[in-house]
Amino acid sequence: MSSIKDRQRAAARARLEKEMAERAATAKKRRQRQAIIGSALAVVVIAGAAVWIVAALGNDDDSTPSASAPPAGTVACEWIPEDGSAGGKVTDTGGVPPANAPNTGTSTLTMDTNLGAITATVDLAKAPCTGAAFTYLASKKFWDGSKCHRLVTEGLKVLQCGDPSAKGKGYRDTDGQGGPNFRYAEENLPTNATPTYPKGTIAMAKTQAPSSTGSQFFIVYEDTTLPAEYTVLGTITKGLDLVEGVGKAGTTTGETDGPPKKEVDIKTLTMSAA
Repeated sequence: MSSIKDRQRAAARARLEKEMAERAATAKKRRQRQAIIGSALAVVVIAGAAVWIVAALGNDDDSTPSASAPPAGTVACEWIPEDGSAGGKVTDTGGVPPANAPNTGTSTLTMDTNLGAITATVDLAKAPCTGAAFTYLASKKFWDGSKCHRLVTEGLKVLQCGDPSAKGKGYRDTDGQGGPNFRYAEENLPTNATPTYPKGTIAMAKTQAPSSTGSQFFIVYEDTTLPAEYTVLGTITKGLDLVEGVGKAGTTTGETDGPPKKEVDIKTLTMSAA
């Protein structure tokens, strides 16, 4: 029979992934609708392809260039439009990050908070697209004025931030569904790590669906084991003690999963070359 502590850990882990499961279910319904539309369009696409093949066979000119590869030192990133139809609260940034992202060097993430500065090193060789997304969103002041809206203190030891809707006095009531007008694929997954998310890790939150990474992230203030499905963005280099203090203070409800009693107000979040 499992101990009370084991059951508490399992419950905390379930709560952490509950909102992700709900968003995944909604996303699945949307994909099903899109699949129906896509099958209707398939006939048109196939017909068009037949015409193209005939034309191509009749044209012996091989001078048409193929799609160019990304410039040296970069990788191609796919930014998937997010319109909120899956249930999320979308904040329009007016665009998306560049199509090609640097995959060499490091960047420094700096959060100026009401508790002090929290910094992290982002390895662009391991998480180039996530690094590019952070650089783009930081340039739009996407997180400025938001608050870390969720704290888990049992089993999982994480502080979750990055929801742009978590602003003002009503931030404690946020459902954690906020994000930008795009999403992207997961990368730098700790498949061979034990624990998967050690103390000091900053990683990306997502739903259970693939390619659902957006703007929300979590800071691990004690070794935490989760499925290796969440992008590791980087490592905290300063201010982890501030997050530990938030963890010790607990939640506003006294439960193991809820809004942090000790508020963390992100005044600014910036990205700069290391």
